[in-house]
Amino acid sequence: MSDTVENLGHEQRQIRLAKLKKLEEMGINAYPPIYRPNATSASLNEKYKDLAPDTQTEDVVKVAGRVRAIRNSGMFMDIYDATGKVQIYTSKEHGSAELLEMLSLVDLGDIIGVEGTVRRTKRGELSINSAQITMLAKALLPLPEKFHGLQDTDTKYRQRYLDMIMNPETTTSLVKRSQIIQSIRDTLLARGLLEVETPILQAIKGGATAKPFITHHNTLDMDLFLRVAPELYLKRLIVGGLPGVFEIGRNFRNEGMDTTHNPEFTMMEVYIPYMDYNDMMDLYEELIRNACLKVNGTLEIEYDGKKFDLSKPFARRAMADIVLEHTGIDFKAIQSDEEARSACDKLGVHVDENADWGHCMAAVFEEKCEQFMVEPTHVIDHPKSISPLTKTHRTDDRLVERFETFINCKEMCNAYSELTNPLDQRARFEEQVRARDAGDEEADMMDDDFITALEHGLAPTGGLGVGIDRLVMFLTGNTSIRDVIAFPTMRKK
Repeated sequence: MSDTVENLGHEQRQIRLAKLKKLEEMGINAYPPIYRPNATSASLNEKYKDLAPDTQTEDVVKVAGRVRAIRNSGMFMDIYDATGKVQIYTSKEHGSAELLEMLSLVDLGDIIGVEGTVRRTKRGELSINSAQITMLAKALLPLPEKFHGLQDTDTKYRQRYLDMIMNPETTTSLVKRSQIIQSIRDTLLARGLLEVETPILQAIKGGATAKPFITHHNTLDMDLFLRVAPELYLKRLIVGGLPGVFEIGRNFRNEGMDTTHNPEFTMMEVYIPYMDYNDMMDLYEELIRNACLKVNGTLEIEYDGKKFDLSKPFARRAMADIVLEHTGIDFKAIQSDEEARSACDKLGVHVDENADWGHCMAAVFEEKCEQFMVEPTHVIDHPKSISPLTKTHRTDDRLVERFETFINCKEMCNAYSELTNPLDQRARFEEQVRARDAGDEEADMMDDDFITALEHGLAPTGGLGVGIDRLVMFLTGNTSIRDVIAFPTMRKK
Protein backbone atom coordinates (compact mmCIF):
# COMPACT_ATOMS: atom_id res chain seq x y z
CA MET A 1 0.00 0.00 0.00
CA SER A 2 1.44 3.38 -0.97
CA ASP A 3 2.12 6.17 1.53
CA THR A 4 -0.49 8.31 -0.21
CA VAL A 5 -3.19 5.67 0.27
CA GLU A 6 -2.13 5.12 3.89
CA ASN A 7 -2.25 8.85 4.61
CA LEU A 8 -5.64 9.18 2.94
CA GLY A 9 -6.97 6.30 5.02
CA HIS A 10 -5.61 7.92 8.19
CA GLU A 11 -7.22 11.26 7.32
CA GLN A 12 -10.58 9.63 6.61
CA ARG A 13 -10.42 7.70 9.88
CA GLN A 14 -9.87 10.94 11.80
CA ILE A 15 -12.89 12.52 10.07
CA ARG A 16 -15.02 9.48 10.89
CA LEU A 17 -13.85 9.47 14.50
CA ALA A 18 -14.96 13.09 14.75
CA LYS A 19 -18.40 12.11 13.42
CA LEU A 20 -18.55 9.26 15.92
CA LYS A 21 -17.81 11.72 18.72
CA LYS A 22 -20.59 13.98 17.42
CA LEU A 23 -23.03 11.04 17.54
CA GLU A 24 -22.01 10.33 21.12
CA GLU A 25 -22.54 13.99 22.04
CA MET A 26 -26.05 13.70 20.58
CA GLY A 27 -26.69 10.76 22.90
CA ILE A 28 -26.74 8.26 19.99
CA ASN A 29 -25.18 4.83 20.31
CA ALA A 30 -23.44 4.27 16.95
CA TYR A 31 -23.31 0.52 17.67
CA PRO A 32 -26.77 -0.34 19.05
CA PRO A 33 -27.58 -3.87 20.21
CA ILE A 34 -30.54 -4.51 17.88
CA TYR A 35 -32.48 -3.20 14.90
CA ARG A 36 -35.29 -5.11 13.26
CA PRO A 37 -35.85 -4.38 9.55
CA ASN A 38 -39.13 -5.70 8.17
CA ALA A 39 -38.24 -5.64 4.47
CA THR A 40 -35.33 -6.50 2.17
CA SER A 41 -34.34 -5.40 -1.30
CA ALA A 42 -35.66 -8.65 -2.77
CA SER A 43 -38.99 -8.54 -0.91
CA LEU A 44 -39.58 -4.91 -1.85
CA ASN A 45 -38.82 -5.48 -5.52
CA GLU A 46 -41.16 -8.46 -5.58
CA LYS A 47 -44.00 -6.75 -3.73
CA TYR A 48 -43.82 -3.52 -5.74
CA LYS A 49 -42.81 -4.90 -9.11
CA ASP A 50 -46.01 -3.48 -10.67
CA LEU A 51 -45.74 -0.06 -9.01
CA ALA A 52 -45.81 2.56 -11.78
CA PRO A 53 -43.11 5.24 -12.16
CA ASP A 54 -43.62 8.49 -10.24
CA THR A 55 -45.89 6.82 -7.70
CA GLN A 56 -45.84 7.50 -3.95
CA THR A 57 -47.34 4.94 -1.52
CA GLU A 58 -48.26 5.34 2.12
CA ASP A 59 -46.61 2.02 3.00
CA VAL A 60 -44.04 2.41 5.78
CA VAL A 61 -41.13 -0.05 5.85
CA LYS A 62 -37.87 -0.49 7.74
CA VAL A 63 -34.77 -1.54 5.83
CA ALA A 64 -31.11 -1.90 6.78
CA GLY A 65 -27.83 -2.25 4.93
CA ARG A 66 -24.37 -0.91 4.17
CA VAL A 67 -24.07 2.47 2.44
CA ARG A 68 -22.35 1.96 -0.90
CA ALA A 69 -23.17 5.18 -2.73
CA ILE A 70 -24.01 8.78 -1.74
CA ARG A 71 -25.22 11.23 -4.40
CA ASN A 72 -26.38 14.84 -4.48
CA SER A 73 -24.96 15.64 -1.04
CA GLY A 74 -26.80 12.75 0.52
CA MET A 75 -30.18 13.30 -1.12
CA PHE A 76 -29.81 9.83 -2.64
CA MET A 77 -28.04 6.86 -1.04
CA ASP A 78 -27.71 3.23 -2.08
CA ILE A 79 -27.62 0.72 0.73
CA TYR A 80 -27.04 -2.98 0.21
CA ASP A 81 -28.45 -5.84 2.23
CA ALA A 82 -27.87 -9.55 1.61
CA THR A 83 -30.40 -9.57 -1.23
CA GLY A 84 -29.44 -6.47 -3.20
CA LYS A 85 -29.68 -2.68 -3.40
CA VAL A 86 -32.20 -0.30 -1.83
CA GLN A 87 -32.24 3.37 -2.90
CA ILE A 88 -32.84 5.88 -0.11
CA TYR A 89 -34.21 9.37 -0.80
CA THR A 90 -33.99 12.14 1.78
CA SER A 91 -35.70 15.45 1.08
CA LYS A 92 -33.50 18.42 1.99
CA GLU A 93 -36.60 20.66 1.97
CA HIS A 94 -39.01 18.58 3.99
CA GLY A 95 -36.71 16.48 6.17
CA SER A 96 -36.60 17.21 9.90
CA ALA A 97 -33.56 18.90 11.40
CA GLU A 98 -32.77 15.70 13.30
CA LEU A 99 -32.95 13.63 10.11
CA LEU A 100 -30.72 16.02 8.18
CA GLU A 101 -28.17 16.15 10.98
CA MET A 102 -28.03 12.36 11.06
CA LEU A 103 -27.65 12.31 7.28
CA SER A 104 -24.61 14.58 7.54
CA LEU A 105 -22.90 12.04 9.79
CA VAL A 106 -23.30 9.11 7.36
CA ASP A 107 -20.26 7.93 5.38
CA LEU A 108 -19.69 5.30 2.73
CA GLY A 109 -19.37 1.92 4.44
CA ASP A 110 -21.64 2.74 7.38
CA ILE A 111 -24.42 0.31 8.18
CA ILE A 112 -27.68 2.16 8.71
CA GLY A 113 -31.35 1.49 9.27
CA VAL A 114 -33.93 3.51 7.39
CA GLU A 115 -37.64 3.86 8.08
CA GLY A 116 -39.83 5.50 5.48
CA THR A 117 -42.44 5.19 2.75
CA VAL A 118 -42.13 3.29 -0.51
CA ARG A 119 -42.15 5.13 -3.83
CA ARG A 120 -41.05 4.66 -7.40
CA THR A 121 -39.21 7.59 -8.98
CA LYS A 122 -39.96 9.14 -12.35
CA ARG A 123 -37.01 7.15 -13.70
CA GLY A 124 -38.55 3.92 -12.41
CA GLU A 125 -36.23 3.36 -9.43
CA LEU A 126 -37.88 1.80 -6.37
CA SER A 127 -36.93 3.97 -3.38
CA ILE A 128 -37.60 4.64 0.28
CA ASN A 129 -38.47 8.19 1.32
CA SER A 130 -36.57 8.35 4.60
CA ALA A 131 -38.34 9.64 7.72
CA GLN A 132 -35.77 8.27 10.15
CA ILE A 133 -32.14 7.14 9.81
CA THR A 134 -30.54 5.00 12.52
CA MET A 135 -26.80 4.45 12.74
CA LEU A 136 -26.21 0.72 13.23
CA ALA A 137 -22.43 0.51 12.79
CA LYS A 138 -20.20 3.51 12.15
CA ALA A 139 -17.38 2.46 9.80
CA LEU A 140 -14.10 4.02 10.91
CA LEU A 141 -12.18 2.84 7.85
CA PRO A 142 -13.10 3.63 4.23
CA LEU A 143 -14.00 1.03 1.64
CA PRO A 144 -11.66 0.45 -1.33
CA GLU A 145 -12.05 2.97 -4.14
CA LYS A 146 -15.36 2.33 -5.90
CA PHE A 147 -14.40 2.31 -9.57
CA HIS A 148 -11.39 0.01 -9.24
CA GLY A 149 -12.77 -2.26 -6.57
CA LEU A 150 -10.48 -4.54 -4.60
CA GLN A 151 -7.63 -5.32 -6.99
CA ASP A 152 -4.86 -6.41 -4.62
CA THR A 153 -5.09 -10.21 -4.43
CA ASP A 154 -3.31 -10.39 -1.07
CA THR A 155 -5.88 -8.05 0.52
CA LYS A 156 -8.66 -9.87 -1.35
CA TYR A 157 -7.91 -13.14 0.47
CA ARG A 158 -6.70 -11.75 3.82
CA GLN A 159 -9.64 -9.38 4.20
CA ARG A 160 -12.33 -11.49 2.57
CA TYR A 161 -15.05 -9.23 4.02
CA LEU A 162 -13.79 -6.36 1.85
CA ASP A 163 -13.72 -8.66 -1.16
CA MET A 164 -17.34 -9.63 -0.49
CA ILE A 165 -18.43 -6.00 -0.09
CA MET A 166 -16.72 -4.80 -3.28
CA ASN A 167 -17.05 -7.86 -5.53
CA PRO A 168 -20.57 -9.32 -5.71
CA GLU A 169 -19.29 -12.36 -7.63
CA THR A 170 -17.34 -13.44 -4.53
CA THR A 171 -20.47 -13.48 -2.42
CA THR A 172 -22.29 -15.31 -5.20
CA SER A 173 -19.62 -18.03 -5.26
CA LEU A 174 -19.78 -18.50 -1.49
CA VAL A 175 -23.57 -18.66 -1.57
CA LYS A 176 -23.42 -21.25 -4.35
CA ARG A 177 -20.85 -23.22 -2.36
CA SER A 178 -23.37 -23.54 0.47
CA GLN A 179 -26.08 -24.57 -1.99
CA ILE A 180 -23.83 -27.21 -3.60
CA ILE A 181 -23.03 -28.76 -0.22
CA GLN A 182 -26.72 -28.74 0.67
CA SER A 183 -27.58 -30.40 -2.64
CA ILE A 184 -25.07 -33.18 -1.97
CA ARG A 185 -26.45 -33.64 1.53
CA ASP A 186 -30.04 -33.74 0.25
CA THR A 187 -29.19 -36.30 -2.46
CA LEU A 188 -27.50 -38.64 0.02
CA LEU A 189 -30.15 -38.25 2.72
CA ALA A 190 -32.83 -39.03 0.13
CA ARG A 191 -31.07 -42.37 -0.41
CA GLY A 192 -31.50 -43.20 3.27
CA LEU A 193 -27.87 -42.59 4.22
CA LEU A 194 -26.78 -41.24 7.59
CA GLU A 195 -24.60 -38.16 8.04
CA VAL A 196 -21.96 -38.85 10.68
CA GLU A 197 -18.86 -37.30 12.22
CA THR A 198 -15.47 -38.94 12.72
CA PRO A 199 -12.32 -37.82 14.58
CA ILE A 200 -10.18 -35.02 13.18
CA LEU A 201 -7.43 -35.79 15.70
CA GLN A 202 -6.21 -39.30 14.94
CA ALA A 203 -3.55 -41.45 16.56
CA ILE A 204 -2.71 -43.13 13.25
CA LYS A 205 -2.41 -41.40 9.88
CA GLY A 206 -4.52 -43.33 7.41
CA GLY A 207 -7.11 -43.25 4.67
CA ALA A 208 -5.07 -41.49 1.98
CA THR A 209 -1.57 -41.26 0.59
CA ALA A 210 -0.63 -37.84 1.92
CA LYS A 211 1.75 -36.07 4.30
CA PRO A 212 -0.05 -35.18 7.55
CA PHE A 213 0.09 -32.30 10.00
CA ILE A 214 1.26 -33.40 13.46
CA THR A 215 0.15 -31.89 16.76
CA HIS A 216 0.64 -32.83 20.41
CA HIS A 217 -1.88 -33.55 23.15
CA ASN A 218 -0.44 -32.37 26.47
CA THR A 219 -2.57 -34.42 28.87
CA LEU A 220 -2.02 -37.70 27.02
CA ASP A 221 1.55 -36.67 26.16
CA MET A 222 1.21 -38.08 22.67
CA ASP A 223 1.46 -36.86 19.10
CA LEU A 224 -1.71 -36.86 17.04
CA PHE A 225 -2.35 -36.35 13.33
CA LEU A 226 -4.87 -34.00 11.81
CA ARG A 227 -6.85 -36.31 9.59
CA VAL A 228 -5.93 -36.63 5.94
CA ALA A 229 -9.14 -38.58 5.31
CA PRO A 230 -12.06 -40.00 7.36
CA GLU A 231 -12.15 -43.26 5.38
CA LEU A 232 -11.05 -45.83 7.93
CA TYR A 233 -13.45 -44.58 10.58
CA LEU A 234 -16.38 -44.44 8.19
CA LYS A 235 -15.79 -48.04 7.14
CA ARG A 236 -15.75 -49.06 10.81
CA LEU A 237 -19.32 -47.72 10.98
CA ILE A 238 -20.32 -49.95 8.05
CA VAL A 239 -18.81 -52.91 9.93
CA GLY A 240 -21.03 -51.85 12.83
CA GLY A 241 -24.11 -52.25 10.66
CA LEU A 242 -25.12 -48.75 9.60
CA PRO A 243 -26.99 -48.75 6.27
CA GLY A 244 -24.66 -46.30 4.57
CA VAL A 245 -22.82 -43.25 5.88
CA PHE A 246 -21.34 -39.99 4.66
CA GLU A 247 -19.37 -37.13 6.13
CA ILE A 248 -18.75 -33.61 4.84
CA GLY A 249 -15.83 -32.00 6.62
CA ARG A 250 -12.31 -30.66 6.70
CA ASN A 251 -9.21 -32.69 5.84
CA PHE A 252 -5.64 -31.49 6.32
CA ARG A 253 -2.59 -32.33 4.19
CA ASN A 254 0.85 -30.84 4.76
CA GLU A 255 1.64 -30.47 1.08
CA GLY A 256 2.09 -27.84 -1.61
CA MET A 257 -0.29 -25.02 -2.49
CA ASP A 258 -1.48 -24.05 -5.95
CA THR A 259 -4.68 -23.13 -7.76
CA THR A 260 -6.28 -26.50 -6.89
CA HIS A 261 -4.65 -27.30 -3.52
CA ASN A 262 -5.08 -25.73 -0.07
CA PRO A 263 -3.62 -27.30 3.12
CA GLU A 264 -7.10 -27.58 4.63
CA PHE A 265 -9.94 -28.47 2.32
CA THR A 266 -13.45 -29.90 2.39
CA MET A 267 -14.21 -33.49 1.42
CA MET A 268 -17.35 -35.52 1.19
CA GLU A 269 -16.86 -39.26 1.66
CA VAL A 270 -19.66 -41.78 1.40
CA TYR A 271 -19.71 -45.57 1.98
CA ILE A 272 -22.63 -47.79 1.02
CA PRO A 273 -22.75 -51.56 1.61
CA TYR A 274 -23.65 -53.91 -1.23
CA MET A 275 -22.35 -51.54 -3.88
CA ASP A 276 -19.16 -51.41 -5.95
CA TYR A 277 -17.21 -48.84 -7.95
CA ASN A 278 -19.67 -49.01 -10.85
CA ASP A 279 -22.42 -47.86 -8.50
CA MET A 280 -20.16 -45.06 -7.25
CA MET A 281 -19.73 -43.79 -10.84
CA ASP A 282 -23.51 -43.56 -11.12
CA LEU A 283 -23.71 -41.84 -7.73
CA TYR A 284 -21.08 -39.22 -8.59
CA GLU A 285 -22.87 -38.32 -11.81
CA GLU A 286 -26.12 -37.96 -9.86
CA LEU A 287 -24.44 -35.75 -7.25
CA ILE A 288 -22.80 -33.38 -9.74
CA ARG A 289 -25.92 -33.09 -11.91
CA ASN A 290 -28.17 -32.30 -8.96
CA ALA A 291 -25.70 -29.71 -7.65
CA CYS A 292 -25.28 -28.12 -11.07
CA LEU A 293 -29.03 -27.78 -11.53
CA LYS A 294 -29.33 -26.31 -8.04
CA VAL A 295 -26.90 -23.45 -8.66
CA ASN A 296 -27.05 -22.97 -12.43
CA GLY A 297 -30.49 -24.18 -13.46
CA THR A 298 -29.01 -26.09 -16.39
CA LEU A 299 -26.64 -28.98 -17.10
CA GLU A 300 -24.93 -27.09 -19.91
CA ILE A 301 -22.27 -24.81 -18.45
CA GLU A 302 -19.09 -23.04 -19.52
CA TYR A 303 -15.86 -23.37 -17.56
CA ASP A 304 -12.38 -22.08 -18.32
CA GLY A 305 -13.49 -21.16 -21.84
CA LYS A 306 -14.91 -24.62 -22.59
CA LYS A 307 -18.49 -25.85 -22.77
CA PHE A 308 -19.62 -28.93 -20.85
CA ASP A 309 -22.86 -30.87 -21.11
CA LEU A 310 -23.29 -32.77 -17.86
CA SER A 311 -26.49 -34.43 -19.07
CA LYS A 312 -24.43 -36.87 -21.12
CA PRO A 313 -23.15 -40.10 -19.48
CA PHE A 314 -19.51 -39.72 -18.46
CA ALA A 315 -16.98 -41.80 -20.38
CA ARG A 316 -15.56 -44.83 -18.52
CA ARG A 317 -12.06 -45.71 -19.67
CA ALA A 318 -9.31 -47.91 -18.24
CA MET A 319 -6.08 -46.13 -17.30
CA ALA A 320 -3.99 -48.59 -19.34
CA ASP A 321 -6.10 -47.94 -22.46
CA ILE A 322 -5.69 -44.17 -22.09
CA VAL A 323 -1.92 -44.54 -21.68
CA LEU A 324 -1.77 -46.73 -24.80
CA GLU A 325 -3.76 -44.18 -26.82
CA HIS A 326 -1.57 -41.20 -25.92
CA THR A 327 1.88 -42.80 -25.66
CA GLY A 328 1.77 -45.98 -27.72
CA ILE A 329 2.94 -48.00 -24.68
CA ASP A 330 0.76 -50.99 -23.79
CA PHE A 331 1.33 -51.50 -20.06
CA LYS A 332 -0.97 -54.51 -20.06
CA ALA A 333 1.60 -56.27 -22.24
CA ILE A 334 4.51 -55.32 -19.95
CA GLN A 335 5.32 -58.15 -17.55
CA SER A 336 8.21 -56.89 -15.39
CA ASP A 337 8.97 -53.84 -13.27
CA GLU A 338 12.25 -53.38 -15.13
CA GLU A 339 10.45 -53.26 -18.47
CA ALA A 340 7.98 -50.75 -17.04
CA ARG A 341 10.80 -48.47 -15.83
CA SER A 342 12.40 -48.75 -19.27
CA ALA A 343 9.12 -47.59 -20.84
CA CYS A 344 9.14 -44.56 -18.53
CA ASP A 345 12.71 -43.73 -19.55
CA LYS A 346 11.71 -43.92 -23.21
CA LEU A 347 8.90 -41.43 -22.58
CA GLY A 348 11.03 -39.12 -20.45
CA VAL A 349 8.96 -39.79 -17.31
CA HIS A 350 11.05 -39.83 -14.16
CA VAL A 351 10.32 -42.60 -11.64
CA ASP A 352 12.19 -43.98 -8.63
CA GLU A 353 14.84 -46.54 -9.44
CA ASN A 354 12.79 -49.18 -7.58
CA ALA A 355 9.41 -48.16 -8.98
CA ASP A 356 7.15 -51.11 -9.78
CA TRP A 357 4.86 -51.66 -12.77
CA GLY A 358 1.91 -49.91 -11.12
CA HIS A 359 3.79 -46.80 -10.06
CA CYS A 360 5.26 -46.55 -13.56
CA MET A 361 1.90 -46.70 -15.31
CA ALA A 362 0.43 -44.16 -12.88
CA ALA A 363 3.36 -41.79 -13.44
CA VAL A 364 3.00 -42.00 -17.21
CA PHE A 365 -0.74 -41.35 -16.98
CA GLU A 366 -0.17 -38.29 -14.76
CA GLU A 367 2.52 -36.72 -16.94
CA LYS A 368 1.41 -37.71 -20.42
CA CYS A 369 -2.36 -38.24 -20.29
CA GLU A 370 -4.10 -36.08 -17.69
CA GLN A 371 -3.73 -33.07 -19.98
CA PHE A 372 -6.14 -34.73 -22.44
CA MET A 373 -8.86 -35.52 -19.87
CA VAL A 374 -11.02 -32.51 -20.74
CA GLU A 375 -14.43 -34.12 -21.15
CA PRO A 376 -15.92 -35.73 -18.02
CA THR A 377 -14.25 -39.15 -17.80
CA HIS A 378 -14.14 -41.87 -15.16
CA VAL A 379 -10.58 -43.23 -15.36
CA ILE A 380 -11.03 -46.77 -14.06
CA ASP A 381 -8.92 -49.81 -13.11
CA HIS A 382 -5.89 -48.33 -11.36
CA PRO A 383 -2.73 -50.24 -10.37
CA LYS A 384 -2.95 -52.18 -7.11
CA SER A 385 0.38 -50.93 -5.76
CA ILE A 386 -0.85 -47.32 -5.58
CA SER A 387 -4.23 -48.25 -4.09
CA PRO A 388 -3.73 -49.86 -0.65
CA LEU A 389 -7.39 -49.71 0.43
CA THR A 390 -9.03 -50.99 -2.75
CA LYS A 391 -10.42 -54.40 -3.74
CA THR A 392 -8.38 -56.35 -6.29
CA HIS A 393 -9.87 -56.21 -9.77
CA ARG A 394 -12.07 -59.19 -10.48
CA THR A 395 -10.32 -60.00 -13.82
CA ASP A 396 -6.73 -58.69 -13.40
CA ASP A 397 -4.88 -59.05 -10.11
CA ARG A 398 -2.39 -56.27 -10.97
CA LEU A 399 -5.28 -53.80 -10.90
CA VAL A 400 -7.93 -52.67 -8.45
CA GLU A 401 -11.55 -51.58 -8.82
CA ARG A 402 -10.91 -47.88 -8.48
CA PHE A 403 -11.71 -44.80 -10.52
CA GLU A 404 -10.89 -41.11 -10.51
CA THR A 405 -13.14 -38.73 -12.39
CA PHE A 406 -11.45 -36.04 -14.47
CA ILE A 407 -13.07 -32.88 -15.83
CA ASN A 408 -11.07 -30.18 -17.59
CA CYS A 409 -7.88 -32.15 -16.86
CA LYS A 410 -8.43 -32.05 -13.08
CA GLU A 411 -9.19 -34.92 -10.71
CA MET A 412 -12.64 -34.35 -9.21
CA CYS A 413 -13.22 -37.48 -7.14
CA ASN A 414 -11.73 -40.82 -6.11
CA ALA A 415 -13.70 -44.02 -5.49
CA TYR A 416 -13.31 -47.76 -4.91
CA SER A 417 -14.83 -51.09 -4.49
CA GLU A 418 -13.57 -51.18 -0.91
CA LEU A 419 -11.06 -53.79 0.19
CA THR A 420 -12.91 -56.07 2.64
CA ASN A 421 -10.45 -58.99 2.98
CA PRO A 422 -8.60 -58.44 6.31
CA LEU A 423 -5.64 -60.64 5.32
CA ASP A 424 -5.16 -58.77 2.05
CA GLN A 425 -5.56 -55.44 3.85
CA ARG A 426 -2.88 -56.35 6.40
CA ALA A 427 -0.49 -57.30 3.61
CA ARG A 428 -1.16 -53.97 1.86
CA PHE A 429 -0.54 -52.07 5.09
CA GLU A 430 2.72 -53.94 5.55
CA GLU A 431 3.81 -52.82 2.09
CA GLN A 432 2.93 -49.24 3.08
CA VAL A 433 4.93 -49.56 6.30
CA ARG A 434 7.97 -50.73 4.33
CA ALA A 435 7.60 -47.73 2.01
CA ARG A 436 7.26 -45.41 4.99
CA ASP A 437 10.38 -46.89 6.61
CA ALA A 438 12.19 -46.26 3.33
CA GLY A 439 11.38 -42.54 3.59
CA ASP A 440 7.91 -42.16 2.03
CA GLU A 441 6.17 -39.73 4.44
CA GLU A 442 2.89 -40.04 2.53
CA ALA A 443 2.59 -43.83 2.93
CA ASP A 444 -0.04 -45.25 5.29
CA MET A 445 0.70 -46.62 8.75
CA MET A 446 -0.33 -50.00 10.12
CA ASP A 447 -3.79 -49.69 11.68
CA ASP A 448 -4.32 -52.82 13.74
CA ASP A 449 -7.69 -51.71 15.05
CA PHE A 450 -8.99 -51.26 11.51
CA ILE A 451 -7.76 -54.74 10.63
CA THR A 452 -9.57 -56.07 13.71
CA ALA A 453 -12.74 -54.38 12.50
CA LEU A 454 -12.37 -56.04 9.07
CA GLU A 455 -11.87 -59.41 10.76
CA HIS A 456 -15.36 -59.03 12.19
CA GLY A 457 -16.63 -58.74 8.61
CA LEU A 458 -17.18 -55.81 6.22
CA ALA A 459 -19.88 -56.38 3.61
CA PRO A 460 -19.02 -55.62 -0.03
CA THR A 461 -18.95 -51.84 -0.01
CA GLY A 462 -18.60 -48.98 -2.45
CA GLY A 463 -16.85 -45.79 -1.36
CA LEU A 464 -16.60 -42.34 -2.93
CA GLY A 465 -14.61 -39.24 -2.01
CA VAL A 466 -15.45 -35.87 -3.58
CA GLY A 467 -13.31 -32.74 -3.26
CA ILE A 468 -15.92 -30.10 -2.49
CA ASP A 469 -13.66 -27.15 -3.30
CA ARG A 470 -12.83 -28.35 -6.81
CA LEU A 471 -16.47 -29.19 -7.46
CA VAL A 472 -17.48 -25.68 -6.39
CA MET A 473 -14.76 -24.21 -8.63
CA PHE A 474 -16.15 -26.08 -11.63
CA LEU A 475 -19.81 -25.28 -10.99
CA THR A 476 -19.20 -21.58 -10.23
CA GLY A 477 -16.66 -20.83 -12.97
CA ASN A 478 -13.71 -20.13 -10.65
CA THR A 479 -10.22 -21.29 -11.64
CA SER A 480 -8.52 -20.79 -8.25
CA ILE A 481 -9.37 -22.71 -5.09
CA ARG A 482 -8.80 -19.52 -3.09
CA ASP A 483 -11.86 -17.97 -4.71
CA VAL A 484 -14.20 -20.66 -3.34
CA ILE A 485 -12.77 -20.93 0.19
CA ALA A 486 -13.89 -18.10 2.44
CA PHE A 487 -10.57 -17.95 4.28
CA PRO A 488 -7.77 -19.70 2.37
CA THR A 489 -4.45 -20.44 4.05
CA MET A 490 -2.06 -17.51 3.67
CA ARG A 491 1.60 -16.96 4.42
CA LYS A 492 2.11 -15.00 7.65
CA LYS A 493 2.09 -11.30 6.84
